[in-house]
Amino acid sequence: MERRKFIGTLGIGAAATALSAPAIAQTAPEISWRLQSAFPRTFEALYAATTTMADFVAEMTDGRFRIQPFAGGEIVTGGQIADAVATGTIEMGHTASQYYHGKDPVFSLGTLLPFGFNTRMMDAWQLQGGGLDLLNTFYAKHGFYALPGGNVTAQMGGWYRKEINDLADLDGLKMRVGGLPGSIMAKMGVVPTLIPGGDVYVSLERGTIDAAEFTGPYDEERMGLNKVAPYYYFPSWWEGQSAAHFFINLEQWTSLPVQYQSVLRAAAAAASNQVVTRYDYGNPAALVRLVSAGVKLRSFNQEIIDTALAASKEVYADLSASNSEWKTIYDSIVDYRDTAYAYWQLTELSYDAMMVRLRNQL
Repeated sequence: MERRKFIGTLGIGAAATALSAPAIAQTAPEISWRLQSAFPRTFEALYAATTTMADFVAEMTDGRFRIQPFAGGEIVTGGQIADAVATGTIEMGHTASQYYHGKDPVFSLGTLLPFGFNTRMMDAWQLQGGGLDLLNTFYAKHGFYALPGGNVTAQMGGWYRKEINDLADLDGLKMRVGGLPGSIMAKMGVVPTLIPGGDVYVSLERGTIDAAEFTGPYDEERMGLNKVAPYYYFPSWWEGQSAAHFFINLEQWTSLPVQYQSVLRAAAAAASNQVVTRYDYGNPAALVRLVSAGVKLRSFNQEIIDTALAASKEVYADLSASNSEWKTIYDSIVDYRDTAYAYWQLTELSYDAMMVRLRNQL
């Protein structure tokens, strides 16, 4: 009798324990992945996306799905992330799609389009306008799946060792810039030069390059670029926003339980938002410090902007004629861009212009 009583009590206790355990822990497998960033740990906003992703995934799965983050260069170089993910060397990477422009110009559209979106428009196009689906159709052919991984937001126009007063000053200018912006600037006389981020300071200091663009004040202040190139230009007509993504090995992604896919989407969204807000909060204060330290702010004149737009249109026409995947995604971007800016002109931009005008009266 006592034995039957004990067994009955044990059964009730086991059932209660099962009911109290997280539902995902009852059914989900234990998985361990590696995630490498294309960025060093010193890039506090971009690198942190990997640790945020890893932390959220572990918390939401009760530790059953673990992702180990690595900084740029710790497993493969930053420029090898896409290939490493596709081949399964790492399961995930955090990078900018435009770094692989040399493989196919379509890659650049995952990050930017000169004279294209701002940050919120990029998010809306990806998540509400079918843009992410278009990108993932393209990425699937290269062996991976992508989730939005943050945005550097509107950038500055780069650091220059000398003033840029007209188009003649761009002729022969050696600039650290690549991908789609580089192909456009080449039409304007600039000599695009691909240099890793860690080498930009020394290259400017030695005169190996005459100018460099990277992200914005929040990162570039720590890089010390103002010490070797005093002129800081705006606007960055080529990067009104600059999106990053989490690349996931396609086979690994499709084999995940649905609940783990949902967890990754949620964690990526949290990491993405963190990147944007860190830049939105950090850039203004960093720019004030740079100007206080003697940085000379300059704007590109209208002749340079007009020439850049004309060169962009030439590049886009050539790519649309020769690359059907480019044309499909480009047309989708342009269609939404033109509609969105018509609306923003009446709302967001008019409000911002009003606030800038009233700034000293507030």
